[in-house]
Amino acid sequence: MIAVALSGCEGVLSTVDPAGPAARSIATLWWVMLAGGALIFGVVMTLLVLAFGRRRGSEAGARQVQVWIIGFGLGFSMTVLAALFAYGLVIGEQLLPRGGADVIRVNAEARRWTWSFTYEDAPGRMTENTLHIPAERPVDVAITSADVIHSFWVPRLAGKLDAIPGHVNVLRIEADAPGTYAGLSAEFSGPGYDRFTFSVVAHDVAGWDRFLKGAPE
Repeated sequence: MIAVALSGCEGVLSTVDPAGPAARSIATLWWVMLAGGALIFGVVMTLLVLAFGRRRGSEAGARQVQVWIIGFGLGFSMTVLAALFAYGLVIGEQLLPRGGADVIRVNAEARRWTWSFTYEDAPGRMTENTLHIPAERPVDVAITSADVIHSFWVPRLAGKLDAIPGHVNVLRIEADAPGTYAGLSAEFSGPGYDRFTFSVVAHDVAGWDRFLKGAPE
């Protein structure tokens, strides 16, 4: 499924076509890690080529090899990896859900093969396989499961988080603009899991108000 999501720079399940702040941070992290990996690969390949071309038996050549291997092969690679690790920690910290007056809270419960969503701002309202949220506002999704482990994933809005029976995980999502965004359970949970999908509908202000008042979907 990850291969499908990365099959193009645009698409309903593309992780590199973000439509929200969290997904944008994740996409940026992906590109930064790709660039860092490419730099390390390029240096290692350069050292490999130089190793085949050096003259044998030369003391100066041996010292030069040590400089290249220690300075570039180890020092450069470890520096880049440390920088990527630190950047990943910063991005991860930014993705944590935080409180705020404008945060919307919804609940998501998975079961084979349905997602049920309830809304703190609309007591008694429940939707299946379609999550409704307001656009341009942070939404905390409290995720759990009624049977086995599933995984809540809307690639263009946020990262992936497991739905675990008896446990609640909270994921912060946000849509930049009104629209419909594809989601799926990215966890093998038996035959039929590949059809275990749902949608996230982001409303404008008027549309969200109508939804909270009980307007038909």
